[in-house]
Amino acid sequence: MSRYTEIRSFVLVAEKGSFAAASIIEGVTPVVMGRRLDALEKRLGVRLMHRSTRGLTLTDLGEQFLEQSRQLLKDFDAAEASISAQRTVVRGHLVVSAPAAFGRQHVAPHVINFRKRYPELKLSFNFTDSVVDLVREGYDMALRIGEVTDPNYVAVRLFPNRRVVCGTPEYFERYGVPRVPEDLARHNCLAFNLQGGQQRGWSFMRDGRPFAVRVDGDLDCNDGELLYGWVKQGWGIGWRSTWEIQAELKRGELVTVLDDYSLPSYDIQAVYQQQRYLPAKVRAFIDYLRVVYNQPGYWEGEAPPMR
Repeated sequence: MSRYTEIRSFVLVAEKGSFAAASIIEGVTPVVMGRRLDALEKRLGVRLMHRSTRGLTLTDLGEQFLEQSRQLLKDFDAAEASISAQRTVVRGHLVVSAPAAFGRQHVAPHVINFRKRYPELKLSFNFTDSVVDLVREGYDMALRIGEVTDPNYVAVRLFPNRRVVCGTPEYFERYGVPRVPEDLARHNCLAFNLQGGQQRGWSFMRDGRPFAVRVDGDLDCNDGELLYGWVKQGWGIGWRSTWEIQAELKRGELVTVLDDYSLPSYDIQAVYQQQRYLPAKVRAFIDYLRVVYNQPGYWEGEAPPMR
């Protein structure tokens, strides 16, 4: 058994809190994870974890060794990545997270052609509206809509995007056009419920400062695609990303309001952990999506598929 395997297993068990949870990631049994920890402790001659029926706890030396082990693994991965980045052949396992609706509409349709370019690459995707911890949950990268504030992440803009208030022309003809964000109190606003986020309301900008307006309506849910469908049917107005509605805007099926108050940018971004050497598989996927998204007519559904 290699020292790398022992140390990696120790870190996984410490972070996940149990042999069972760590074993799922490693693809082995909990018994194997336990044997790896036993071998590491025997080789070091110290106890790293206390084990009891109530769970696992790190010893003082275990806490110290955990931080050192994390750095060792990071350095090891960086060394491998520095070689991988110089290869002309993209290979390995790329694990990607993306928002659910965006992933289904603007990631999944391009996966097969990307895979044809790099046949030695295995791809795994998780489309979820939950914000994942890339490092802790084992992702190579994520696609995110909006600002990325974590200083441990690098964000690469793939395409500009904004969040706008929109509805059908028929809705605004019947109920009037809001002139300022506060007018939304008199409109049927179709928003996420608590399970879907947006508890603070819809965000706007006035005099260079962001602010939020709480909204209400007779329909809400935790699914953005469903909300968008209700908006297109004229049941109310929504706060949607421009990436969703470009085709409908061009055809005049939807119109935007309160544009003077919209946030300056809510871009589509690729996000990955700060690292000295970016793996070739991550760089290749980012470059591919950037080309796809910047094709003339792509967001209106008029661009030919990428090969």
